[in-house]
Amino acid sequence: MQARPAGLHMPQLMRATELTRSQVQWGMVMMRGIITKKGWPLVIYTRADGYQFTADPNELENYEMARVHVLLTEVRRPITGTIALHAALDPEDKRVRHIVAQLDSVESTLGLIA
Repeated sequence: MQARPAGLHMPQLMRATELTRSQVQWGMVMMRGIITKKGWPLVIYTRADGYQFTADPNELENYEMARVHVLLTEVRRPITGTIALHAALDPEDKRVRHIVAQLDSVESTLGLIA
């Protein structure tokens, strides 16, 4: 309840719950699943406000876009840093071509969303 409306940062959540960082992070993952099932206001994270409950469409959209940008970066790194190099060494490798095609598709989809 302390996370509403002002929000709490990780150190504050750790103190309030008397849990470790890892336990709080896993708790947040589990809580998001419960929140979704029960239709409660969502929990988002921003650097400015920390973790907080919100049903504000603008805050939710900003949070979603930030998450999509993180995912897009996470997809691009293995493409450019590993798979592209492997594909250049062996362009006829069917498995590598399949991986490149799949990751390119994910990157394209996330790029359209972003």
